[in-house]
Amino acid sequence: MSADPSRREALVALPRRHDTLVGIDSDGCVFDTMSVKQREHFHPLIIRFWGLEACSDALRACAEFVNLYSRTRGSNRFPALLRTFELLHGHPQARASGAALPALDALRAYVTSGLPLGNPSLADEVARTRDPELERLLAWSLAINDDIATRMRPVPPFASALRALALIRASSDALVVSQTPEAALVHEWDLHGIRHYVDFIAGQELGLKSEHLRLAAGGAYAPGQILMIGDALGDRAAARQVGAHFFPITPGSEEASWERFCAEAYGRFLDGTYTPAYECELSSAFDAALPEAPPWLQA
Repeated sequence: MSADPSRREALVALPRRHDTLVGIDSDGCVFDTMSVKQREHFHPLIIRFWGLEACSDALRACAEFVNLYSRTRGSNRFPALLRTFELLHGHPQARASGAALPALDALRAYVTSGLPLGNPSLADEVARTRDPELERLLAWSLAINDDIATRMRPVPPFASALRALALIRASSDALVVSQTPEAALVHEWDLHGIRHYVDFIAGQELGLKSEHLRLAAGGAYAPGQILMIGDALGDRAAARQVGAHFFPITPGSEEASWERFCAEAYGRFLDGTYTPAYECELSSAFDAALPEAPPWLQA
């Protein structure tokens, strides 16, 4: 099974209404959902599928660092799981627990395969290899989607994000750029009645965030006329890969970040004064909020 080619074609064929394009991340950026999804859905299912009850505290510490409090925040779930398990292998509490820690070879091979990382390509790999570790990985990933769809409590958008979306809709073409599965994104944006603010919702099935931006832009926007808004370093990397500006939503200061966007940054983007120096100024607090090494490995 692969991603629906009609969705890719629809992204390429997006009508151009304005001279500027804005890509917007969803989880942890528009919605304060990152910690809820991780702590209430991802972490319990990791523990259950890999039998990590004996070292559950260490697993949660590793997973929270990878997905919420570090430079890998916002990563696709599969590289994030690989990094979580790598840290778990070196966590002193996990080693002391005597628990059988997850094997990494099949997961690492999939993550580094060059395939678009998502359930469709993973299902293809399971069908091709019949690898039991990949089968477990796919079952876990499908269970995550089902658990979030059926049990997750609604989390409203940030109030200032709603004001920002209205501003963007009036003056820019816009799309959701995310590594969350598309169906979950559509459900969330529909649930809160905000899907009309964007022209397209792109999820993990359409590849990396940089691919979403590149496909949507299609050479139709002048240099400096594309902006990516996100809460993770991967969002900034995606922006740089396509020559776009980046506006950070700093974890822990989301409302203040959106307020600054509305009051200052979006106007600068539209009038051409969103300079490299200004972008660097915005990034200083953002970088400080996302360390590289977990606390238990720091001197």
